[in-house]
Amino acid sequence: MNELRQQAIRLLARREHTHAELRKKLAGEGTEEEIEAVLADLANTGLLSDARTAASFLRAQGARFGTAKLKYSLRAKGADDETIAAALEGAELPDDIERARAIWLRKFGSVPQNQKEWARQARFLQSRGFSSDVIRRLLKEQDD
Repeated sequence: MNELRQQAIRLLARREHTHAELRKKLAGEGTEEEIEAVLADLANTGLLSDARTAASFLRAQGARFGTAKLKYSLRAKGADDETIAAALEGAELPDDIERARAIWLRKFGSVPQNQKEWARQARFLQSRGFSSDVIRRLLKEQDD
C-alpha cells in the first residue's frame, strides 16, 4: 500500500491528475480497495484535487481552444460537470470570440478570398472547439 501511495505521488509530481486519471494509471498496481484508499488519502491531504487539475489545464490550454473543446477535454480527464463549470467560471479566460480571433490571426491573418478558403478556416476553428455562431461572427467580421 505504501508503494502504491509512492507511485501515485510520483505521478502527481509530474503534473496534476484527476481522480479518474490516477485510478486508471494505478489500476495494475494494487487492488481496487487499496487504490481507492490511496486516492481518498491523497484527496484528504490536498495532494489530489479535480478542481485544481481543471484550473491547471485551463491555465495551460485555455487560450488555444474554444469552450466546447475545453469542456470535452476535461470530461475525458474524468472531471464532472460541476467541476468543469466552476473551473471555467474562475479561469478568467477571454470570451470565445476573442480567443478565436487571436487563433485565427496567428494561423491565417487574412480574409478568406473564396468559399473554399472560408470553409477551410471555419473547419480549423471548429476543430479547436469554437461554436458555429462564433466562427460565423468572426469570419463575417473579417469580410466587413
